[in-house]
Amino acid sequence: MTAERRNLERKNFTYHMRVFDELTGKLIGQLVDISENGFMVESAQPIPIDVNIKLRIDQLGELSNKNYLIFIARAKWCRQDPYDPTMFNIHVGFQIVEMSPGDYDTFVQMFNKYAMKKNGTQKNNLDYLWR
Repeated sequence: MTAERRNLERKNFTYHMRVFDELTGKLIGQLVDISENGFMVESAQPIPIDVNIKLRIDQLGELSNKNYLIFIARAKWCRQDPYDPTMFNIHVGFQIVEMSPGDYDTFVQMFNKYAMKKNGTQKNNLDYLWR
């Protein structure tokens, strides 16, 4: 990630993109929310907190000459769906720890193309970087 930070608000993610553990190939979950330095994933299993994980996001062909992003992220929190605790969905808030400048540019393009602006600007109980 570059030292120069872009000023991006959080947005809901409207495009189907899966997040994988790059080292094991295991599916972590589905990207559902995104900001300039983090994102939220809906997962079927809990993810360890405060542990760096090498992740991969696929399906970027129309945004980049690469079909994936590989980067280091850290889960900041992990909990069951607050709206329906009977569901097996677990929300996981990730903070990006390390990403190459070129991949970060693609991440910003992904944010601009596939994310939908949230209503209001206040943080809610799902804000992953403030918990």
